[in-house]
Amino acid sequence: MSPQAATVSIRRAIREDSPGILACLREAFEEFREGYTPEGFLDTVLTPKTLERRLATMSVFVAVHSRGQVVGTIAARVVSLAEGHLRGMAVLPSMRGSGIASQLLSRAESELHQRKCTRITLDTTEPLLRAMRFYEKHGYRRSGKTKGFFGMPLIEYQKALL
Repeated sequence: MSPQAATVSIRRAIREDSPGILACLREAFEEFREGYTPEGFLDTVLTPKTLERRLATMSVFVAVHSRGQVVGTIAARVVSLAEGHLRGMAVLPSMRGSGIASQLLSRAESELHQRKCTRITLDTTEPLLRAMRFYEKHGYRRSGKTKGFFGMPLIEYQKALL
């Protein structure tokens, strides 16, 4: 059975998912490594220590196929009374186009909506054109804010939750 044919479920990540999350992030972002500064790439794909921090401070979700492999991930957190923020969306290249990214995004948005957020922000980098199109397709728009990210521009997107 190919990974595409496997059943995928979305659930909250647990500490035991850490190796799978790290592997997923690395594989998903490897093709973009040349477009990142070394520090920016490391902050994107995480280390065991930075992932541990993320698991402690954010709601991290994983897409897991029936064989137990983490094939996607996303993290969400409330940053103010009305605003939620997303980070670390990744899907294995072999699983792109399967709807997993949409499922992960929906689960993270649902979490933030339940926590009374009325607006969601996320940041992305210039090398991730496919991700930008994906977010725009799902109702996110550039906010006009750009900040520095380890020597690279970080572009903010936002979406109002109804």
